[in-house]
Amino acid sequence: MKIVGIDCHVLVAPNLSTGSTSSAQDSFIVVIRTDEGLTGIGESDINPWVAKACVEAPGTHTMALGLRDMLIGADPLDIEGLWRKLYIGSAMTGRRGALINTLGAIDMALWDIKGKAAGKPIFELLGGAKQDHVVPYASLQPSGSHWEEYRDSLCEWAERARNLGFKAVKAEVTMNGPYAHDGMHEPYEHHTRVVEAVRKTLGPDIALMVDVQYMWPDAETAIRTVRDWAEFDLFFLETPIWIDRLDDYARLHEEAPMKIAAGEWQATRYEFEELMDRGRVDVAQPDVGRVGGFGEAKAVCDMAADRGRIIVPHCWKTGVSVTATAHLAFNTPHCRFIEYLPPALCVDTLRKELAVDGFNFVEGRIERPTAPGLGAVLNEEAVRRFKVA
Repeated sequence: MKIVGIDCHVLVAPNLSTGSTSSAQDSFIVVIRTDEGLTGIGESDINPWVAKACVEAPGTHTMALGLRDMLIGADPLDIEGLWRKLYIGSAMTGRRGALINTLGAIDMALWDIKGKAAGKPIFELLGGAKQDHVVPYASLQPSGSHWEEYRDSLCEWAERARNLGFKAVKAEVTMNGPYAHDGMHEPYEHHTRVVEAVRKTLGPDIALMVDVQYMWPDAETAIRTVRDWAEFDLFFLETPIWIDRLDDYARLHEEAPMKIAAGEWQATRYEFEELMDRGRVDVAQPDVGRVGGFGEAKAVCDMAADRGRIIVPHCWKTGVSVTATAHLAFNTPHCRFIEYLPPALCVDTLRKELAVDGFNFVEGRIERPTAPGLGAVLNEEAVRRFKVA
């Protein structure tokens, strides 16, 4: 079998808001075609125009080869060998960042082909199921321009998630900092009151996580607020400070009254090694597409196991990436939750319309995928409708 074509799709929701921090408003989808009629789909959480350029740009010398040029004619089933060929051949362009994120979508599509060729779902090819079911958490995005409106909106979403059977919820409590909702600048004590209200709405039996999107400037400032959050029994606090401040992350690991989670932007196992060993995060959050694909994500999961860390993958994208995340989770016994939103909780158009998830969500749990390969199905009409390049 040989690769004969790579199609790149830049997809954008018609209601795109450049002031929003939601990367689910656009998507980069890659479709890899073979000479035997099998196709694979992949997705990555990256600026889709940049990803398209990463695939289609021609090479100029042996350390900056083009991804498409290296893929055409290659054996799609030799995923490890092909990944290394692409990584080394594009080293001057890539090694981290956008090119690795793009490579993650390609890797996902190759695993989709390999699963279809073998007649098996991807998690079986990764080593089989290590847990019977996966527990998803609902990521909630509230509205409002004042902290009280924000609090009430978030509590309404939390109640909807609880009524849909979710056993875990992540609240976006982002009313300050570089990615503050709607330009808000609420004092930190208002964040405490919002977290308190969400916990009261959910009750004690639903796991609660909080994402503040790099809100505090340093560990010292963060600790002054989060030391009062012990009573809310948080499963983790996500990205409390800027991701490059690894020594501050290590201090939060020591002094915060909850687990610290990070990793949504990390590419390759090497960045996660630094995040876990120097930053000492308790919960590693590899994104299958962004980290470089299934191979790198699995390597991160193995590293976390060796260090006694928990895996909770990041995934704020469409059903293509969510299904890929589910496959990784079923093969990872120390994966506690994955990020998931059913249509009833979605506000992003592409998340609702672009693809059908490759699994069933029943009574707060995700059941094992059964279809060969990835199992997610693209809505071709939606691809045509949302494609801009």
